[in-house]
This record gives sequence, structure tokens and C-alpha cells, in this order.
Amino acid sequence: MSSIVIPAFMAIHPTKQTYLKLGNAGWICLLLILVILAVYGQVAFFEFSGYDTPGYVYENPAVKAGLTPRSIAWAFTSLHASNWHPLTWLSHMLDVQLFGLDAGRHHLVNVLFHIANSLLLYGVLRAMTGRLWPSCLVALLFALHPLHVQSVAWVAERKDVLSTLLGLLAMGAYVRYGLRPAVGSYLPVLLFFILGLMAKPMIVTLPFVFLLLDFWPLQRFQIGRSLPPGRLPPGSSSKAALILEKIPLFMISAASSVVTIYAQQAGGAVSSLTEIALSDRVLNALVAYAAYIVKMIWPARLAVIYPYPGGWPAWQIAAAFCLLAGISFLVVRCRQSRPWLVVGWLWYLGTLVPVIGLVQVGAQAMADRYTYMPFIGLFIMVAWELAALTGRFRAVRALVYAITAAVVLAAGAAAFNQVGYWRNTVTLFERTLEVTRNNYIAHNSLGHHWLEQGDTERAAAHFQEALLINPAFELAHTNLGLIQSRRGNLDAAMQHYVRALQINPNYSIAHNNMGNAFYRLGKANKAIAHYLAAIRINPEYAEAYNNLGAALIRTGEIDKAVMFFRRAIRIDPNYLDARNNLENTLSALKKSQ
Repeated sequence: MSSIVIPAFMAIHPTKQTYLKLGNAGWICLLLILVILAVYGQVAFFEFSGYDTPGYVYENPAVKAGLTPRSIAWAFTSLHASNWHPLTWLSHMLDVQLFGLDAGRHHLVNVLFHIANSLLLYGVLRAMTGRLWPSCLVALLFALHPLHVQSVAWVAERKDVLSTLLGLLAMGAYVRYGLRPAVGSYLPVLLFFILGLMAKPMIVTLPFVFLLLDFWPLQRFQIGRSLPPGRLPPGSSSKAALILEKIPLFMISAASSVVTIYAQQAGGAVSSLTEIALSDRVLNALVAYAAYIVKMIWPARLAVIYPYPGGWPAWQIAAAFCLLAGISFLVVRCRQSRPWLVVGWLWYLGTLVPVIGLVQVGAQAMADRYTYMPFIGLFIMVAWELAALTGRFRAVRALVYAITAAVVLAAGAAAFNQVGYWRNTVTLFERTLEVTRNNYIAHNSLGHHWLEQGDTERAAAHFQEALLINPAFELAHTNLGLIQSRRGNLDAAMQHYVRALQINPNYSIAHNNMGNAFYRLGKANKAIAHYLAAIRINPEYAEAYNNLGAALIRTGEIDKAVMFFRRAIRIDPNYLDARNNLENTLSALKKSQ
């Protein structure tokens, strides 16, 4: 078979030019595409899950409007969902523009991103190392590992697959820069890094990954030896320059971190030290680091969310510490003979830092989706160590290949099975309750689903179960209040709303629902106070603006009511209740003149 020279980004080893048979590369890429489609093709028939996806897609007025000047402006200015990730919003808007609210096609876009990420990962590793089969194995493990299902099968995690795509493009650009340092080759690194942060700030640690790659496999950072001139940044002759050249990237990371923390605090997603003590966060981080490794090796009993536990057994903390300390000692000791081990290990530890829980966001102790990029480091350790083993002991090569193939097939089968649980909200959360304990969030999510379906009995049972586990769960109190309100028990409903607001005074939905209860009791002024509180907390709350307008009509403030109806329509142009209220109010005004 004839050979062609592949461009540096895809095939040139940092130390020498190599030739890659097009046939090998083509078959590997085709294999990655086919196995991913075999595992994830089923999502074309899935529904949207009822966890986070409503706020990201089908109940988000800006996203449902598609790509309009107003929605694009909203994407860059909104802190909705406690995040600033405009590219993610634009991605969802483009889906709506192309497919409407066809859930299957939204899911398939995530799958296409996952395919692109797997291919890019293979290409970048091949370009950096010149090694064909270890790069292929890492890409296969990345493509098929069951813990990555959450990032791909969950439409609301578009930010995960999109930011990783841009992060890998930045990494590929960095490989080119490392080969031929120049301002022109540095700019794409900056561009893709910035764009990746605008999709999800998870890749904020990417500059540290670049430093690891300088050590291995790019070999730009060699301790105790002078660097070859061709490996130094332009105009530099010292190893310190390898850090200095990344200062712009570190500055961008710092700015992104500040914006992210601000957005999450503004959205009330960050837990204070009074809610979760620093010591508990450190212990949870320690246990989570070890638990992810266990789940990588044995990916069983996976769930959409693992609630924050009340504590950890002493043996579990000790075992986690010994595991992490032992691996750290071993990889540092053999950093010269097996540099891929220390690089892969520090990749794993470092890229998990933003989501390991030291700054606690949300109620989860850990999450499968957080491993999407960090596991690449562990996969590199496994793949290159296997390559070293087969190279040294040729007698066991066939056995290692057979075991590796069996592991990849088993991972694919487990991933296929895990994807199936994402078929709809019921299958997702019933599975979560099956494999976790005291999961009040799963109970609340199932209850909310049944409430939307009109099954208040089943919904109430789940909300009550959630409160038995966590009596201070404001969402369940608010949902039970809504059920009581629908049944006409306004006093009982208001007791739940009062309790929810005692737990979280900034819970806008509870304020709105309390306003509705006062409105039905004929107490318009009290209703107005709660609607105003809901709007102050969430300025994009279209329903609260509409309800405020209705209450103002009762107090005779017609002009203000018209203003708030119009405000509700500006937020959600398809809000029929607000449009009808505005039309009726303007018609009544016209008749009275």
C-alpha cells in the first residue's frame, strides 16, 4: 500500500518526521465512528430528561427562540443556570433553529461531538507521540467508557462535549506551537482555549496540562539537561520561558475562574462553609479522587447524581489516602523511565480540581460527567504501560492484546446498557434510586415528572420521601405546596411555601407560588410583594411578571399591569397567558375610554 505524509498536527513525532499509512489511520477512525454509533445511536429515540434539560432547552424562552439577535445577546449576557457559557447556549439555539424541539436530534448532536472528540484525541496523541496503537487504545477507552455516558446522553451536558472539543483543538494547536514556536502558531492556542472556556470553564486547568506535555511527550521541559534550541519558545534560552510563555493562558484561566465563581454565587449554586465545612470538602475530595479510579476499573451502579453524604467511614478515608499516596509515590519515582505515568497521573489529579468539591457547587458529592477529560490521563497511563509491557515481554503480547480487546468490548457493552437508562426521566431516576441510597434529589425529580403528568398521588409520595431523607429540601416543600394548592388546600400549601422560604429566602419559585396563593385568597397586595421578590431574585422570570400584572389589575394599577405583561412577553414571546392578559387588558381600557 502506498504511503503519504500526514501533516504535523496529525502524524509528525516531535523528534522526527514519520510516515503513517493512510490505511491504518483510516481504519482506526472508522472503528471509532462505528463503535460510538453502535453504543449511542439509540439516543435518536430518547426523550429529553427532566433534570436540568428544561432550563437548558425546552422551557428556556431564549433557547426556544432559536438564533435571533435578542437570543444571541442573551447568550453573552445571561448568567442563567449559574453559568456563563455563551457558546453552549448558541449551540442549543442552533439545534432549535435546525430541528425545533426534536429531542432525538438534540441527542445526536451530542453524539457527533463525542465522535469528533474521540477522533481528535487519537490525532493529537498520535501527533505528540508517534505511537499508533497506544493512541488508538486511549481513544477507544475514551469513546466507550460507561462513565462518559452522562456527558454524551444528557442534552444538558452539551457544555461538556463542546468544551472538550475546543480544549482538544487547543491542545492540537499547542503541539504545532511546540514543534515550531512562533507568535502565529501561539494565537490558535489562545483562541481555542478562550472558546473552550466560553463553552464550559472545566478546561480552566489546560495550561497546566500543557506544562505536563512539555515534560512528556514533547520533551520541551527536561529537568537537569539543557533544552535543544528547536524546543524553546521564540527568543528564549531558559526553561523558565516554558512557564512564562503560558502566562497569557494562566491570566485567561484566572479571569474565567472569577467569572464562573461570580455566576455560581449569583445563582445560589455555591454552598457556604457553614453549609459544608472545609474539612468535609477536603475529605470528600479525597474519597472522590479514589472513587473515580474504582469506577474507572469497575463502572457499576452508575447514577445521574450522587447526593452529598453525611460522612465517610474512617476505613474509606484511610483507603483513599493510601491509594492516592501510593500511586503518587510510584509515578514520581519512575518519572524518568516511565514519564507517561507521572504525566497521566498529574493530568487526572489536576483537571479534576475545578469540580472536586473544594468549592462546592450543587448538591452532588461527585458526578460521572466530571471524568470526561480527566480520565484521559488515566487512559494514557494504562495504554502506554501496556505498550511498554508488550515491547519488553513479547511472549505475553498476544495475551495482553486479547485481554485489552476483551476489556474494550466489555466497556462498550456496559456503556450501551448505561445509555439505555437515559431513555426518559422515569427510567433514569428509577435506576438512580435503585443504585443509590437516600437520594432525595432523585425522588424530587421523579415527583416533578409525575406532577407534570397530572399524577399528584404518585408525585406527592416521592416529594414526601424526599423530605423524610432531607427535611430541609426547599424544592420538595415547594412542590408539595403546589400539589396542595391544586387540591384547593391553600393553607397547607402556604405552610410548605413558608418552610421553603425559611430554608432558602432567595428561592424565586416559592415566592411566585406564595404570591399565587395570596392572589387566590384575594390578598393582592401581599401577592404583589412576593411577585416582586421573585422578580428581584430572577429578573428573567416571565411567569412572575405575568402574575404581577394580574395582581396589579386587582389594585387598579392598569398601566403598570400592561408594562409587566409586555415584560413577560419580551422574555418569552410564546407566553400565551401573558399575551391574552395583555390583549384583554388593552381591550378593556379601550372600551372604558
